Amino acid sequence: MTSLIKNEAPVNEDARPRGLWLIIGRYAAILALVATGWLWYSGEQGFAQRDLPSGPFAIFLSAVALNLFYLALIRTSLESKWQFRLQFFFDALLITWLVVLTGGPSSPYVTLYIILIGVSALYLNPKETLFAASGCAFLFVLVTVAISSGIFAGFRTDETISKSIQIISFNVVAFLAVGLLAARLSDRRVSGEELRKTAKSLADLRALHERIVESIRSGLIITDLAGVIYTANAAAVEITGRNAIELAGMSAFTVFGDISEQIRFSDRSHGSDQTPRFETNLITPEGFAVHVGYSVSQLRSEDGDPTGYIIAFQDLTDIRSMEESIRRKDRLAAVGRVGAGLAHEIRNPLGAMRGAIQLLESKTDPGTVQADLMGIILRESDRLNSIITNFLNYAKPK
Repeated sequence: MTSLIKNEAPVNEDARPRGLWLIIGRYAAILALVATGWLWYSGEQGFAQRDLPSGPFAIFLSAVALNLFYLALIRTSLESKWQFRLQFFFDALLITWLVVLTGGPSSPYVTLYIILIGVSALYLNPKETLFAASGCAFLFVLVTVAISSGIFAGFRTDETISKSIQIISFNVVAFLAVGLLAARLSDRRVSGEELRKTAKSLADLRALHERIVESIRSGLIITDLAGVIYTANAAAVEITGRNAIELAGMSAFTVFGDISEQIRFSDRSHGSDQTPRFETNLITPEGFAVHVGYSVSQLRSEDGDPTGYIIAFQDLTDIRSMEESIRRKDRLAAVGRVGAGLAHEIRNPLGAMRGAIQLLESKTDPGTVQADLMGIILRESDRLNSIITNFLNYAKPK
């Protein structure tokens, strides 16, 4: 399922700046070592390539070539942790090679092992950092034993066995001590990174929830157990006519009136399939009455303990006005239907009355009072019939 929260960048992309800093730092270390090597072997500040032995110079060139390879490697999809492990592995081998060529256990470059262990804490996890420290200690012991026993021809050391054991012991203890401290540093770094990722995820989740709540067209008000409001969405602000700052800290009973019984009823209905609905009138600060329908739900903690209430409400003023208008139109339609029936019922006796008057008029002498009165009755009956005809034409469906 696709998450709505912003996806985290791949690990390799996040680690590219760190990998670049590692490569830049390695170039700086190579440059510093070359400069100090010239000074160490020449005894003067002349920067001539001949002043540096060919063996260490070859190591430095190899380190530069490997650095170029690492720079190309970070652009691939290979997992960043494996790239860092690979780099530190070759760094340890190059340091070992440099130590062999520059005096073995008495080489000034033995310190590079400690630097390597410290730097590994910035890129590896605690276990891998301890493994790197153990690996450096193993390589140093292996080199010292190999040189002391004459395995490397031309690199025989003048140190006695007891002196070599002392050097090995001191450096191994130093490596492991630095490894333990570096592992502790790595643990704190990993914890800090996880904490930052967790904080960012929580911030993204909170922002997502806020956007969802703000986009809901129903008013939402969240209160504590005492009914004091501590947050409301934009729809609630629009319906109540109060701003968010004014609503915060206000009692829900001030906004909705006395809804204690509704809250108790909702508490008893907690867990049922249908949330009970209620209706009431809100009075805005301008004095307008807003008819709303609302429901009250318990807000519970992760442990299931009630911590407050969520009041969801909608403005029903327009809906109720439309319902009243429809009922009024229905009543008018019913009155029209009844009126049409009455008109038909009135027209029938009116026709009989007119026929009777016309019969009496034919037997009455013209110019008499009776004839005039009958003429008035006939004219008024015609006018009444015209009114009924117009009414029926208006009420007849198109």
